[in-house]
Amino acid sequence: MSFSVLFWSVSVGLFIGFCMGVGCALAVMYSIYMHGYRAAIRDAHVTETPERYQTEMRKFQASQSEDKKG
Repeated sequence: MSFSVLFWSVSVGLFIGFCMGVGCALAVMYSIYMHGYRAAIRDAHVTETPERYQTEMRKFQASQSEDKKG
């Protein structure tokens, strides 16, 4: 195999494997981050908290008061 064929094969392989792979991974992570951020902002503006949140807060507050007593 000549040097020029090897060079171009390696160059194309690195570009597709590294640049495209990292770029796609970053795009996926960014879309997950933005959706989570938007959902958090949307949930922060809810006037009434969900029942599950209220239940967990009561459990948390009970455990905090037990820790202060004991």
